[in-house]
Amino acid sequence: QVQLVESGGGLVQAGGSLRLSCTASGRTWGTFPMGWFRQVPGKEREFAAAISWNGANTIYADSVRGRWTISRDNAKSAVYLQMNGLKIEDTAVYYCAAKQDQYLSTAYDSSTVYDYWGQGTQVTVAS
Repeated sequence: QVQLVESGGGLVQAGGSLRLSCTASGRTWGTFPMGWFRQVPGKEREFAAAISWNGANTIYADSVRGRWTISRDNAKSAVYLQMNGLKIEDTAVYYCAAKQDQYLSTAYDSSTVYDYWGQGTQVTVAS
């Protein structure tokens, strides 16, 4: 079993930065691919970024590529999302997710493949 807890959300001005953190419990968490997704009310959950179990592979949504960076520290049981150049349209609840398959070198952009989800953290970008 894996439990995920996100933190680091908040209110920021457009153009600013935030760093989201996701801490995980579970003995084998460090071997799982991880992802960040976001959702606004009335819309489907949307992919933002994902990372393979060892951090060697990362993928990004077109809307965030070049502005954001996903990383992980398996020793600290954490995955991060550094969000720079925030835009109003980035306002959403952000969720981290884990896929329960060990040592996969792939990063995944589909929400349907993930097995565990955190409770979410709100990010609000103001003009």
